[in-house]
Amino acid sequence: MKLIGTTTSPYVRKVRVVLNEKKIDYVFLLEDLSASDSTLSEFNPLGKVPCLVMEDGKILYDSSVIVEYLDTITPVGKLFPPGGRARADVKCWEALADGVMDAAVLARLEETKRPKEQQSAAWVQHQLGKVHSGLKAMSQQLGEKNWCHDNTYSLADIAVGCALGWLSFRFDQIDWQSDYENLVRLFERLSERASFQETIPV
Repeated sequence: MKLIGTTTSPYVRKVRVVLNEKKIDYVFLLEDLSASDSTLSEFNPLGKVPCLVMEDGKILYDSSVIVEYLDTITPVGKLFPPGGRARADVKCWEALADGVMDAAVLARLEETKRPKEQQSAAWVQHQLGKVHSGLKAMSQQLGEKNWCHDNTYSLADIAVGCALGWLSFRFDQIDWQSDYENLVRLFERLSERASFQETIPV
C-alpha cells in the first residue's frame, strides 16, 4: 500500500495518523504539487493529495474516503462507530474540521499564491470568518469532554487535531489557543500520541 502526499498537508496528515493508529504498513511517497513534472493527475484527476494506491492498483482519493476505508480493513484501533447516528456524528465532526481546513487553505492561497494586485482582502476575511466560526463550534460541542464523540477517541479527534495543528503551523495570527482552552487541552492530549508526534508538519 502506498500513500501519495506531502508532509505539510493536513488532509494527508489525517490519513497518516489513521494508518499509524491502525498499525497498517505503507510506503509514503512525497509529491511536489508545484513541480511542472508532477504525475499526481495520473492518480487523482483532480490533482489533489492524499491518494492511496492499494496492492491491486486500485486508487482511492479524498482523505475522508480513505480513512473510512482504512477503518474497515483491520479491527485494530477502531475509529468509527459501526453505524447509525453515532457514525454520522463522527463524520459530522470530520466535516467540521475539514471545513475549517478548507477555509484556512483558501485564505492562505489567496495571500501567498495570487499576485498582490489581484488579492482580495474581503475574500480572505470571508474565509477566516468560517475558520473562527468552525473553531467556536468545535469548542462548544467539545465542552468539558476529553474526546469529541461519546468521550471515546475516534476519527473526530484526529480530524480536529489535524486542523488545529495546521492552523498552528501556517496561521500564527489565528490565536485559537487563547480563545479555546478546551481545544488546547484536547490538542495537548492528542500531541502525546505517537501517531501525532510522527506526523508533525515540516
